[in-house]
Amino acid sequence: MNFDFQAVMLLALVATGLIWAVDAVKYAPRRREALVKATGSAGGELDEETINRITKEPLLVEYARSFFPIILVVLLLRSFVVEPFRIPSASMMPTLQVGDFILVSKYAYGVRLPLLGTEILETGEPRRGDVVVFRFPQDPSVDYIKRVVGLPGDRIGYFGKVLYVNGEPAPQEILGTYTGVGAGRSLSGASLRLERLDGVEYQILIQRDRRRLGEGEYVVPEGHYFVMGDNRDNSNDSRFWGTVPEENLVGKAFMIWMNWDASKGGINWERIGMRIH
Repeated sequence: MNFDFQAVMLLALVATGLIWAVDAVKYAPRRREALVKATGSAGGELDEETINRITKEPLLVEYARSFFPIILVVLLLRSFVVEPFRIPSASMMPTLQVGDFILVSKYAYGVRLPLLGTEILETGEPRRGDVVVFRFPQDPSVDYIKRVVGLPGDRIGYFGKVLYVNGEPAPQEILGTYTGVGAGRSLSGASLRLERLDGVEYQILIQRDRRRLGEGEYVVPEGHYFVMGDNRDNSNDSRFWGTVPEENLVGKAFMIWMNWDASKGGINWERIGMRIH
């Protein structure tokens, strides 16, 4: 079962808010009345212990009042500003490694309502070369991360392990042979290349001995985007299941804030703070 953190946070916000509100409207006034009566009965003076006992909030209300603003701030930040994600697979290597924890800008492609995904404020659109997080079209409960290579109306081709955009090949420069470490050790020996797309430079991996997969030409529909993984021969992307609707976009990945790879000994300090290109 997929764990939807945002849904849980929204439910917690509603629950704590209701508990706090019901107490404030119904039970807090009763506690104040009880204090007034007790004070009158005692001749106008009560010791501090008695006052605290009469006015003390139930433990559940105390927790609700304390956690409500914290949950609200976290939900607002994750929904409209920035959200953390963890990279579980090697499909975006070498740009993103297994165990990377990344930050995603939630307002780069429009401000959207939590859960519903309805855009309430237009702030920008993806560009070729952007690394984006999106809800997988075939199962929106699952988040994917890939690179945008095709915009609405583009004609995308992939032949001989070369990307073509509107008939023009994306230039590739061979950098050498990739040496993988940790969870990416199995990719050692792949061809490490530098690809350029609309002024954006990024590295890709090509398995020279792997048969050609996902070759063909595709026209990107309006309101959709064509995405591919940088690990070209090990990526489940638009070549196989189609394009990403604009409403499925979650945000733009921009930074690695931590990397944890148990097979490589734990934290990789060198990757912390790296920008994502």
